[in-house]
Amino acid sequence: MVGLKSDVGIRRKLNEDYADCIENDEYKLYIVADGMGGHNAGEVASKMAVDEIREYIKNNFSHGNEAKVLEDAVKYTNTKVNEYSISRNNLKGMGTTLVVALVSKESINIANIGDSGCFGITKNKIVKITKDHSLVQELIDSGSITEEEGRNHPQKNVITRALGTESNVKVDIFSLKKGIYDKFLLCTDGLTNELTNEEILKIVNKSENYIDVCDELILLAKKNGGRDNITVVLFGGEV
Repeated sequence: MVGLKSDVGIRRKLNEDYADCIENDEYKLYIVADGMGGHNAGEVASKMAVDEIREYIKNNFSHGNEAKVLEDAVKYTNTKVNEYSISRNNLKGMGTTLVVALVSKESINIANIGDSGCFGITKNKIVKITKDHSLVQELIDSGSITEEEGRNHPQKNVITRALGTESNVKVDIFSLKKGIYDKFLLCTDGLTNELTNEEILKIVNKSENYIDVCDELILLAKKNGGRDNITVVLFGGEV
């Protein structure tokens, strides 16, 4: 089972997030992107990124190591989005965050760029697997501020890495054995800016209906402010 939900939130007029999932006999693919740019450029960037990742994996999954295929898919997609943005004046500078989970019979590989994240969840624990590429994360890593201070930092939304804004991009890949976590959650920062990890864990473990869980996560995020678009994808660790 998979739950997928995207919502514009309370304060935004346009939803620039985009998400998709593909489940077949060879692999499972889950993708979340949070677009950015003027006018509707963020919306274009996030959808294009998801579409290009999906097609690349479809055409190349059986061509080598899965972690390498995923990394190549993201780098290929970065090139496509970047080339498309510079070819059109109204889309120049567009980009997107990206978090992707590629699941096979043997392993789970996670890729991320920016501040959309992946969490591994068990009954009693939630662990952030990815690491944000953001100014606030750099300040936390350097010891300049605490994680609690980072939650309300005025520059919280400043990211230091994005897909499509440059001709090349560095991709973080996390390779996991199956069975470590019961569930995985991919989300944009519209969720994590409004909910604590403990609130997320409590809601995820309330029900085995993943669609209902996604609905409740977004409902609480909107109740807590809904300052940004909110997108969540929830899937089982043994898919």
